[in-house]
Amino acid sequence: MKEEMNFKNPVYYKNRELSWLLFNYRVLSEARDKSIPLFERLKFLSITASNLDEFFMIRVASLKDLVNAKIGRKDIAGLTPEEQLRQVNRETHELVYQQYSTYNRSLLPLLKEKGIHLISSHEELNKEQKKYVDSYFEDNVYPVLTPMAVDSSRPFPLIRNKTLNIGALVSKKGGDGKEIDFATVQVPAVLPRMVTIPSDKKGDLNIILLEEIIERNIDKLFLNYHIICAHPFRIMRDADFTIEEDETEDLLKEIERQLKKRQWGEAIRLEVEEGMDKRLLKLIRKELDIKEQDIFNINGPLDLTFLMKMYGMEGFAHLKTSPFIPQPVKDFQEDKDIFERIRRGDILLNHPYESFTPVVDFVKAAAKDKDVLAIKQTLYRVSGNSPIIASLAQAAENGKQVSVLVELKARFDEENNIVWAKKLEKAGCHVIYGLVGLKTHSKITLVVRREEDGIRRYVHLGTGNYNDATAKLYTDIGLFTCSEAIGEDATAVFNMLSGYSEPLSWNKLSLAPLWLKEKFLNLIRRERDNAGEGKKAHIIAKMNSLCDQDIIAALYEASSKGVNIQLIIRGICCLQVGIPHVSENIQVTSIVGNFLEHSRIFYFYNGGKEEFYCASADWMPRNLERRVEILFPVEQEELQKRLWHILQLQLKDNVKAHILQTDGTYEKIDKRGKTLVNSQEIFCEEAIERGKTENDVIRKRRFIPEERVDE
Repeated sequence: MKEEMNFKNPVYYKNRELSWLLFNYRVLSEARDKSIPLFERLKFLSITASNLDEFFMIRVASLKDLVNAKIGRKDIAGLTPEEQLRQVNRETHELVYQQYSTYNRSLLPLLKEKGIHLISSHEELNKEQKKYVDSYFEDNVYPVLTPMAVDSSRPFPLIRNKTLNIGALVSKKGGDGKEIDFATVQVPAVLPRMVTIPSDKKGDLNIILLEEIIERNIDKLFLNYHIICAHPFRIMRDADFTIEEDETEDLLKEIERQLKKRQWGEAIRLEVEEGMDKRLLKLIRKELDIKEQDIFNINGPLDLTFLMKMYGMEGFAHLKTSPFIPQPVKDFQEDKDIFERIRRGDILLNHPYESFTPVVDFVKAAAKDKDVLAIKQTLYRVSGNSPIIASLAQAAENGKQVSVLVELKARFDEENNIVWAKKLEKAGCHVIYGLVGLKTHSKITLVVRREEDGIRRYVHLGTGNYNDATAKLYTDIGLFTCSEAIGEDATAVFNMLSGYSEPLSWNKLSLAPLWLKEKFLNLIRRERDNAGEGKKAHIIAKMNSLCDQDIIAALYEASSKGVNIQLIIRGICCLQVGIPHVSENIQVTSIVGNFLEHSRIFYFYNGGKEEFYCASADWMPRNLERRVEILFPVEQEELQKRLWHILQLQLKDNVKAHILQTDGTYEKIDKRGKTLVNSQEIFCEEAIERGKTENDVIRKRRFIPEERVDE
């Protein structure tokens, strides 16, 4: 009897944290790509630094908590928290080394060639520059600083999370020099970190970092001391927090309280300037209780996120990719009445290639329309000056029923969302803070309108946030519909969120954590069964991350039966390809480009009766089991063709695509002798063409077959 295959065998899985680090390496590869404009490379290097900060504050912090609590529970790859932490530590040190190798050996010399000089040390300044820097310090920096000396009467200060500081060893003037004290000053974030200084050569740009200016003048802050040494340092703290919602009377106040604590969480990472005086390092390490493996000696400026500020400087358009302007949506260009256009048929939006304006206009029109009775919306992350928030407030002031679920637990947006929640409440909106124990991550807007033939419900569903700023940077899918079935489901969603009432049945929408996971598993099993009967079977799934063991095991089983599985996964992927009799029929593509791939699209061949879905959820346990998420079908044939085209074009990308290899690494495709296919660039071109003409530009592209063939 043939032994049954165990598709949950840990050897078939990749650890989540190590997979994320591979993703950040893919981002770093863009910073190392010589074919990309110089300032774009700076941007990607900055993103790797920002990504790593968040990774430490949340993921590494969580691992440390598990280790400290002596919890030995293994992950899906069979690793204990201690083993994960050890491997993560090794890989992050290597990643940081690669970051600074890219900065020092590739980007700095190229900047110098372009006449942009990033001065790495104040000791490199000439006489004129020293005079300018000292004057700048006196006039602009000195009044802002708060120097802090540590001695028997003054304890070691609280060093805030992610702040850049300069630590110094000092000795009192007039003493014997044997007694050495510690002093520190925080580099103020309220001042520009990059300071332009005079240049010897006309047309050149010389920049020095603020910490170098402070370090050069640090003796002026501690007049009664001799400065023995001074070096910058930066710490990362545990920024994750757990809220016992069942025991919390006021969630908003509790989150506000927890946010204050985030600045003072346990120190989990210390970055120091390479060559820091050993005595100074020992003192800082002891006071912060930092282990040796958590110290990162940095060969260059600490915190490379300043490169994003450099990217934003004016006058360097020739060193950047030409900015793309999201194109008008043709479906809405001819109709002033947005509701009439939606009544004529569902509309699919592909952001950022197509403008997010129709979504903003939808809420704005609903706020002003005399026939609109109610607006209901979920908000996870919104922009700093959100026009949607303004429209919702106006709608309430106009006497409409406005219900808004503001997810206060959206990580790192908690403070922003608290501000919006208070503003909406003040305007008269009914504000819900989400369900106990769950994050509401779904993106849905419901507009209830009185019309001649009765009440009609208009719905917008999306894969991304109601954020007009990130909608220009993230790829997402949106759907407008006034389908009666989806309208009923949308009403049920909001009734569930506000009144905890779950309907007996649903029409079209699938919700997590109720039964979305089971829906996905059934869809995968259906393809498996069809393949087992000798029928054609095909799955294409595009998402941000894949780490749910049940889903991966189902994909393995489907692959073993012959299902052709093509996955487009930007970030974490715990699945492994090419395992004999397990994943030989699975291909994984990761696209890292100018836009952040964020849309979730799912295709199932279904014996020829093809089904297309979009969702707010990734295939992760948190999305499927601990969040309110929505999966929605796209059923109109023309819209299905558009989704098919999006998936096919991304699978044919050979410029920005990285392919997962059998050894767990990712490699770019060898482009020699091939027609270059950069899916994001082509989507931009198509959006421009679609705005110009009714012709189907997709058919014009000779390298995109119109028929659907398995490859």
